[in-house]
Amino acid sequence: MGGERISSAEEESPPEETSSAFLENDAHGRRRNLIYSQILRSYDDPRIPTSDLEEAKSRILSYTPGAWIEMLSDYNVPETTSLILVGPKGSGKSSLINKISRVFEDGKYASERAQVSYNLSVVDGTYFLQEYMIPRGSTSFCLYDTRGLSDASSDNMQMLKHWITKGVRHGELAIMNSDSSSVKARMKCKGRQSGYNSRKTRLVNFVIFVVNGLSVLKSMDSCDDGASESYIQMITKMFCCPYLSFRDDMPVVVVTHGDLLSVYDRARVRVHLGEHLGISPEKQIFDIPDESSDKVTELTIIDMLRYALEHADRNLPCKDWFLDKARMVPLMHIFLLIILSLSVVSTHIYYVRQCRKPPNVFFHSPPELNINWHAIRHIW
Repeated sequence: MGGERISSAEEESPPEETSSAFLENDAHGRRRNLIYSQILRSYDDPRIPTSDLEEAKSRILSYTPGAWIEMLSDYNVPETTSLILVGPKGSGKSSLINKISRVFEDGKYASERAQVSYNLSVVDGTYFLQEYMIPRGSTSFCLYDTRGLSDASSDNMQMLKHWITKGVRHGELAIMNSDSSSVKARMKCKGRQSGYNSRKTRLVNFVIFVVNGLSVLKSMDSCDDGASESYIQMITKMFCCPYLSFRDDMPVVVVTHGDLLSVYDRARVRVHLGEHLGISPEKQIFDIPDESSDKVTELTIIDMLRYALEHADRNLPCKDWFLDKARMVPLMHIFLLIILSLSVVSTHIYYVRQCRKPPNVFFHSPPELNINWHAIRHIW
């Protein structure tokens, strides 16, 4: 009676595709929980000895460009390794620079070097690239504070392409096509007042991608909110921008504003970012809260810089020996041509001088006549 009844065997055994998907999801969930647990444990106070912290800090302070590679003669090693901070507006790039400076300089009471914008609706934020040597007065490596990324992907791409391919310069004005005419005029006026073309252009060696942990958490918990969801979409698209990667090395990520979140939410944010960005939440995503200044945070800053500097060195461009030799050959030719020209000119001058000399003619005086007048006196 009624329709056909499905056998119990068919009810209990799912299709092969469903079983495979179930196993993959189960494995992914287990792996996700394991990473989440490991990240949670990392937030426990490990009671880091002061000696270990000072040793790690001294390694960064003693860094020189190319320290993590061998055969320096095979690479184009810069005078100063340049790390550029990239991230959305309000992500905490300037605050991060101040926090890094305090670790390597005068401690938590050191004055702030970067201008921090506390109300972006009132102030403009960072529009001019700012260079900060770490520590102050050193020339080993520097951090560049940049203008925040906007919602306009095309403007972001154009700006990132310019920085990575053309280099960065302290005080350089970053203007987007989407900026209003009043903003452009105001920023250009500020640029003329500060005289921003004061330092040389540096090539970018690695990227530190900074994100606001609170904004990421909102995008995770408010899937129906288009504005919140667009934040994670924007940082994912910009992070995967090919200009920010060096060969296969993608940028290191710093999560800020963690002091406004619980430890569990901070771990969730890192795992969520790792899944969307395709990088390790443990090894390549660093949680650096704004207000915390404990030993764990200091060590996290040091580990983040070590990661960035090491990968900057590993991606230094190799010297092109063929081009170097090709450049030397014309120089040798020019040198030989100069020598030959000087020889020809010297020879010409010598012969000209010889031709202008008066002829060397010797006039012989006639022989003296000795007449014996006494012998020929009979002639008269």
